[in-house]
Amino acid sequence: MKRVLVMSIACLLLSVPAFAAESKAAATKISKKAITAPNVPPAIGPYSRAIQAGSFLFVSGALGMDAEGKIVEGGVAAETKQSLDNIDILLKAAGVSFDNVVKTTIFLTDMADFTTVNEVYGKRFSKDPPARSTVAVKALPRNGKVEIEVIAIVP
Repeated sequence: MKRVLVMSIACLLLSVPAFAAESKAAATKISKKAITAPNVPPAIGPYSRAIQAGSFLFVSGALGMDAEGKIVEGGVAAETKQSLDNIDILLKAAGVSFDNVVKTTIFLTDMADFTTVNEVYGKRFSKDPPARSTVAVKALPRNGKVEIEVIAIVP
């Protein structure tokens, strides 16, 4: 019994470097590609608007900005709609839609806007909505009221 245990441990220890090498090789095969699209506001810093990594698409937080980078007028409802419109453009550029979104995060400067944002948001995710977090923040760039980021599956 002792010999079997020693042999099992030895085999396990010998296989760890091989497993680590396989994992590293698998990780290097995952492609990473920036997704861009016309009519989407430019990034406000050194980041990509969206990155496809393997079968996942990560869309950076989208403010309710127009193509020139100005926050749209009309309050939080208009900003939420514009944010989702910008996300929609990026999703389509990656060949997917809101049906492929599996996780969203919403950043609000005022939780009193939660119901209004839900009304606009719910129109985009009526069937099998994704997992979601909503977080209150002190401020957003350009004095925005709402910012939304998403993660989607790319078939």
